[in-house]
Amino acid sequence: MPPPVQSAYKRIAKPTVGENGYQDRQIGKSEVLPSGWNGFSGKALESDIRIDHDVEIVVRDGVRLYADVYRPAGSTEKVPAILSWSFYGKKYSALDMLPMTTWHCCVKPAELSGLEKFEGLDPQAWCPRGYAIVSVDTRGSGHSDGQICVMGTQDAEDGYDVVEAIARMDWCNGSVGMAGNSALAISQWFIASQQPPSLKAIAPWEGSGDIYREQFCRGGWFSMSNFDLIANAIVRGPENSGLEDFEEMYRRSPVSSAFWEDKRANISKVQCPVFIRGSDVSSIHTMGSIRGFLEVPHSEKWIQWGSKQEWYELYSVPESTEELTLFFDRYLKGKDNDWEKTPKVRWSALQFGDCEAIDDIVLEDFPAPNTEYREFFFGEDNNLCTQPPSKSYQLSYDSEDRHSVAEFNHTFDKPARLIGLPKAVLYMSCEDHDDFTVFVILRKKDKNGKDLMHLNFPFHATPVKSIDDIPETEQASLNLHLGSTGILRASSREIDASKSIHPQFPFHPHKQQQKIPPGTIVKLEIGIWAMGVDFNAGESISVKIGGQYPSIAEYKTFSRPRPDHELNRGRHTVHSSEEYPSAVILPFI
Repeated sequence: MPPPVQSAYKRIAKPTVGENGYQDRQIGKSEVLPSGWNGFSGKALESDIRIDHDVEIVVRDGVRLYADVYRPAGSTEKVPAILSWSFYGKKYSALDMLPMTTWHCCVKPAELSGLEKFEGLDPQAWCPRGYAIVSVDTRGSGHSDGQICVMGTQDAEDGYDVVEAIARMDWCNGSVGMAGNSALAISQWFIASQQPPSLKAIAPWEGSGDIYREQFCRGGWFSMSNFDLIANAIVRGPENSGLEDFEEMYRRSPVSSAFWEDKRANISKVQCPVFIRGSDVSSIHTMGSIRGFLEVPHSEKWIQWGSKQEWYELYSVPESTEELTLFFDRYLKGKDNDWEKTPKVRWSALQFGDCEAIDDIVLEDFPAPNTEYREFFFGEDNNLCTQPPSKSYQLSYDSEDRHSVAEFNHTFDKPARLIGLPKAVLYMSCEDHDDFTVFVILRKKDKNGKDLMHLNFPFHATPVKSIDDIPETEQASLNLHLGSTGILRASSREIDASKSIHPQFPFHPHKQQQKIPPGTIVKLEIGIWAMGVDFNAGESISVKIGGQYPSIAEYKTFSRPRPDHELNRGRHTVHSSEEYPSAVILPFI
């Protein structure tokens, strides 16, 4: 059952024919698009595809949801279905979305048919493989009844009902899967945790599992992230529909509540096989993918860690479709195709600069059993040292200035590979306020001490030959990764070790705000999001601590950190000594 709390909603724009792929309601209409059809000037169809528009599905409380079903035309053989689930319009495609991104995320229009629900699978590729693709207007979106609930139990129960309704349709073989990136991946964790019997496999590629701790209130620091863009430019619904208002819900309860806890998927209840993809380069989904792999309670789970932006990897890397076909053929069609021999864990090591990443590194498990966690203490002269300094040492920064940081460096004397979960243990104080938020980023430096960036696409797919050629106006979170980050608000420092996925990544319950008398030194354990980075001799790792978000913000023209009265003010001080052993712990393999 949904949580016993009233959600706040804000109005969304009504859909307009022609905007975001929207069409007037077409209940009962079916049509066949012939092989060669290319109505969106993208990728021509390889086979005849039947579309059943606005198929009505009534869920348990009587709400009517509407879905488009794409399936092989003229086939008498029953086929499995793959569900594309999000509150984006069911006809809102990647061809609609990608033009608002830098370089279209390097996805060429010729790689998409326009039939794909944005972040979902393309019927052009999957119907010839013997699958139906079902794209849904979830509750309150598009044509569907109700108010839009973003993830959580209500959305998951709707998903359960839709999965079972699809499995009973006369063209379906009774097996349903789910696939997709980002929103379409997050929803999979929630729906699969409801254990619908006909959901045989899921493929959450780049999906967070706790949107309170990983997106809206990471470390206790509230930000709308990319959600203003989604609400303003993408989401549409009937005149009486609204979208959950996260800013208002944070105002009502900045600490954890029934509303916020309902946004954390119980991944330990997922029973079906799972194929996970994730990466260091996402600013939202990294730790959801890792928690998913650690908490799925059975052995039929696989994780592949990539080095590229997720939409490019989904739509422009043919091997992605081939591997996903093997996975679904095994579990939705029952084919004996040796999928189980696929390595359980494959990782990427970023090289940064103008070097391509090293992909498909097979690990025995994650974190790798042979990981050596080395502790580096903050020493004088801004060095990372193997022992705490013998005398007290402090370094402060202006928390209101993005360029003012406390920085510590370690130069490698031989090649090193760091893959896993880093953590910062900081002793800090703020003279003027009873609360403050700390941001940590790990940067790779070249032999000359220059901060490096990682390009989230292969160079051959981009308009540049070097990262240095990218003008500042084209530097975005989707195309560049600066390094792994950690965030913690001092009043949210409490840890519940029983819920921590690993000692290197503490779980903060956020049940209360423990304010700090100004000037008091407090210990902060900050889990830094996963990293996979190679270093050569002479290169360095830098730990930068500051009071402002240290990486490239997602769609910053749409959003800003809120609320204003919680923003950092004044100077913060990092303390390091035998009594206050501030350090960073790094995972060497």
